[in-house]
This record gives sequence, C-alpha cells and structure tokens, in this order.
Amino acid sequence: MSKQSNNQGRAYEYICLLTLSNEINRFRTAEIERNSAYHAAYHAWTDVDMALQETLKESARAAVATVFDMEPMIIEQGDDVLSLKIQTDQEGKAGDVRDIVISRKEIKWEIGLSLKHNHFAVKHNRLAKTLDFGAKWYGIPCSKEYWDRVQPIFQRLEREKLLRRAWRELKDKDTEIYVPLLRAFIEEVKKSNAMDPSVPKKMAEYLLGEFDFYKIISVDSKRLTQIQTYNMHGKLNRPAQTRKPKIVVPVTSLPTRIVSLDFKPNSTTTAELYMDGGWEFGFRLHNAATMAEPSVKFDIQVIGMPATIISINCIWQ
Repeated sequence: MSKQSNNQGRAYEYICLLTLSNEINRFRTAEIERNSAYHAAYHAWTDVDMALQETLKESARAAVATVFDMEPMIIEQGDDVLSLKIQTDQEGKAGDVRDIVISRKEIKWEIGLSLKHNHFAVKHNRLAKTLDFGAKWYGIPCSKEYWDRVQPIFQRLEREKLLRRAWRELKDKDTEIYVPLLRAFIEEVKKSNAMDPSVPKKMAEYLLGEFDFYKIISVDSKRLTQIQTYNMHGKLNRPAQTRKPKIVVPVTSLPTRIVSLDFKPNSTTTAELYMDGGWEFGFRLHNAATMAEPSVKFDIQVIGMPATIISINCIWQ
C-alpha cells in the first residue's frame, strides 16, 4: 500500500470514529480512547485535502445508521460508558483485522469494524527468504522441500538488490520469479492440508481475523458505502434489553476443506483458492517496492463469499 493510500485509510478511520461518537452521544455517553493509533489517524486526517475530507464524511455518515440497525446494543440507553477506539498496528498483527472497536466493558460486549477506502483487499502478506508463512498462517512450519524451491529465487533477488536493479528491469520476473514462488506456495498449502484437516479453517481465520466484524468499504466513485457482515462465531447482532436488531445478521460457517487451489487461468501471478461453503480467495503476487528485494507481496482478495455474509450498500445523501 502506498503512503498516500495508507494516509487516506487512516483519515477514514478517524472520521468514522468521530462520526460514530457524535451519533452515539445523541442516545448515550460514548468516549473515545485517545491512544497512539488515534493520534496517527488524526494527523492523517489533517493531512488530506478538504475535498477528500468531505467525501470521507459522507461515507462515514452513510454507514452509521445501518450499523445501529444491526447492533442495538450501541445505542441502548444505560449508565455505563460506551468506549470507542482505533486499534494499534500491534493489535492487528496479533490476528485482529478490526480497525475500530466499540465496547461496553461492564456487560462484556464489543464489536469491531474493519475499514477500507476504495479497495476490498483482505491482507497484504509477504513471501520472503526467511518468512515461514505456514507457521504464521496455520501453525505448520514450511517443509524443507518448500525452502529448497524458494531459496534460489530469493538468493537471486538478493543479488539483484546489491546490483541496485529495479523490478521493471527484470524482464523474466513472471516466469522465473512469480511462477515458481506461486507454485511452491500452492504445493506447500496442499501438503499441509493433507497433514492437518484444520488448515482450511485456520487459513480463513488468519486471513479474516479471529474476531467477528463488519467490513465497511468506502466506494467513492459510486458514492456508496458497502457493509459486509463477518459473523463467524456468532458474536455480532445481539439484541439489547429493550429492542431487537432491525437487520438480522446470519452466522457464517468457516470452511472445512479445500476444493481447489491452483493458478488462475491464463495468469502467472495469481492463485485461486476454493473451499467449501462458498469461500473463495485470490492470491496475487506483486513486487512491493520499486527496487528489487528478496521479498514479494500478496494482494489477497475475497473473490467469493458464503450466502450468509450479507452485503448492504448504503447510498450517500
């Protein structure tokens, strides 16, 4: 992700947090936790131009009412204080994709929002010369066969880095770098899956996070904010004491088996993973920097979802 995109994403976090606070305080007391992530988001907000600020405000306002309709616990009147916070990067690295957490500590209740500005990517994980993706993603260290396959490629990239070569100068990068790395990745996941039938579930939990959440995506060009419900553990959509949710959010089952994992047809850079229950992910490899380095990055997208994940388009006023 570019610096500009990262800055805009943080600015979106700030205005969503502020909009939630303002709207919730019409019904009950809400307090913002001013941690390091809050200050980073605020500074990002002050750095974007006023036109983008107005766009992000419209996007945030469009989503809030629908979130309230799904989560009556947010606006239920009570003496306890509702807390709002932006998660730190360290919390995100620990398996939590939620950017904003809304909680009421006295009743041990919380929900989370994952915010995206003009993109639908799940994660941007890397393959690198010492990075064991198997151990990190699903708890099975990568095999010797995997390392034997990928080390020569990363050693070559190390040499290209020392020669100060740009990625665009590597004319054979698709056939000599992306294809063999992606093939090694595919074979390693298949091998691990044969060893441990819980790999599909663990992969989905790693890619989507261990906590249920709502994904809120600002699509500026269409002037809409899309909300997707990821209720894998039944933690979302709880009724309040005096009211039920106006919008029912189904519970979604995590996958139990891999149906197919292979190259996308006619592609040298993308693998497609199909699992039971309607789960489909795309893994596109790309260079993460202008200059060559012994590391490549995945752009991971959800390309198919179970029918129990509902998507709601909130049109801007």
